[in-house]
Amino acid sequence: FAEPRSMGISIAGSAGDPVSAAADGKVIFSGPGPRGYGNLLIVKHDGDTLTVYAHNRALLVKDGQSVKRGQKIAEVGDTGTDRTKLHFEVRKSGRPIDPQKLLPPR
Repeated sequence: FAEPRSMGISIAGSAGDPVSAAADGKVIFSGPGPRGYGNLLIVKHDGDTLTVYAHNRALLVKDGQSVKRGQKIAEVGDTGTDRTKLHFEVRKSGRPIDPQKLLPPR
């Protein structure tokens, strides 16, 4: 995470690994994203928080669909990038937040 160059984190994975919703919310975008994001999902959560999931191989939810925390919403892929990974962003009031501060420790 290095705003503004990188507004999220890349998480290594294998093609087809599950991508789970970080929290309950509603899908506000599911489809091809802007250049460099590949297949993209954006989920709106309570208040003004969004989570962004990029480079997915498969998108398993559609615009307007409600999702629950931990629900499989996509599969890790390499669309729009040179290697298999999940790019994950958190935005609050439109501003990027370091996702590492919000994710549980490994």
